[in-house]
Amino acid sequence: MVDLTSIKEHAEVIGADGVHVGTVDHMDGAEGNWRIKLTKKDSGEGSHKGHHHYISQGLIAAVEDDGTVRLSANADVAVTFEEEE
Repeated sequence: MVDLTSIKEHAEVIGADGVHVGTVDHMDGAEGNWRIKLTKKDSGEGSHKGHHHYISQGLIAAVEDDGTVRLSANADVAVTFEEEE
C-alpha cells in the first residue's frame, strides 16, 4: 500500500510508462477514498480545459524518492480514468 501522506503539492504525476499525466494540486477526499487533484494547467484541451481533474487512489502505484507519483497504468490509459469537476 502506498503512503498517500507522502504525496506533496506540485509533485509530478507520471504513468507506468514514465509519461507526464499531471501535477499535484493537492490530495482531496477522506480515508479510504483519496484522490489526487491535478492542477488546471494540466487540464487538457477543448471541453477539458480550465478545470481540475482527479486521479483515484486506486491508480497510484508508488511515490518515488524524488516525490514523483507513479501510476499503475500507462499515461494514455490513466487519463481515461480521470474524474472531472
